Amino acid sequence: MPLSWPAPRRGILTDRAIRRAHRSGELTITPFEPTLVRPAAISLRLGHEAFALESTGTVDIADRSTYPELRPKEPDAEGRLCVDPGEVVLAPTLEKIGLSERLAGLVDGTSDYARLGISVVLCGQVSPGFGNEKGAVLTLEIVNHLRHPVLLHPGARICNLMLFASTGSEQPYGTLPHNYSSDHNVAPSRLADHVGRN
Repeated sequence: MPLSWPAPRRGILTDRAIRRAHRSGELTITPFEPTLVRPAAISLRLGHEAFALESTGTVDIADRSTYPELRPKEPDAEGRLCVDPGEVVLAPTLEKIGLSERLAGLVDGTSDYARLGISVVLCGQVSPGFGNEKGAVLTLEIVNHLRHPVLLHPGARICNLMLFASTGSEQPYGTLPHNYSSDHNVAPSRLADHVGRN
């Protein structure tokens, strides 16, 4: 589907273009909160589930049986997510994202969290066609670098999605094998599928 708004051949979409992309269906975000649109990105919020990565020994990326276990983390009495020092937590975005074949994205944590010693990272690239059929969550890796626990609030802004106009993808992300384009929840690593041993 061709772009339906005047967009540059390359470069970052600014706030006006992000809103137009959403109205045209090139970008789907569910739920969509207009106040989260920023000058050159849209903020995403922390979802309501989280999992700690717990390993019991050496991890062989080609052997799924050695992978860390995903242990559910329950919220505290006030609904907050506690991330312990050095802990690695996987959590989804509240929003489900869908990109057309003409858009690509980059996800990054915000400086507000970084200034508190919290890393919010992802394999930052969001490929053209990600979640394009029904939308998909982005799984975030959250790490506490402090010496004390940090309490996070589900539903609060936690990262930014920058969007780029592109010339279109010959093979959209959702058609690649072992992809995460239809995930509605946190999913474990599928790296073993690419390395060749199961």
